[in-house]
Amino acid sequence: MKKEVGLWIDHKQATIVILTDKKEQLKRITSGVEEHVQESALQDDSHEDRRYKEDRRLDDDLSKYYKDVAACLSDSDAVLIFGPSEAKGELQKYLAVQEQGGTIVSLETTGKMTDGQIKRKVRQYFRESPHSSGGTAQQK
Repeated sequence: MKKEVGLWIDHKQATIVILTDKKEQLKRITSGVEEHVQESALQDDSHEDRRYKEDRRLDDDLSKYYKDVAACLSDSDAVLIFGPSEAKGELQKYLAVQEQGGTIVSLETTGKMTDGQIKRKVRQYFRESPHSSGGTAQQK
């Protein structure tokens, strides 16, 4: 069964649309990044210690976040990644290092989008785009 995935992502959350021959599914994964930054501001460490701990926690949270997102892409045939921030490129690098996910057919910069807009974009892309399974992502 063919599985095509569209993924809108920023550092706070990922909205994933999974299209198969039989159904369309929407999943959401949150990173939890904001919560930890607020918590660490309350600690009594020196500024330098706090900054180091925040950076370390952010890296750990993003690694876990990208791992969770990658799990949703693991058996896909084609993946469209889009969003407003650097997260899409970071995820692409994570997937390459981990050798996970399907073939990334496009990497696009977009602004904030509603769930309906994300679903429409994914449906339209996979219906109208002559994407290939060659493995190279195109930056737009």
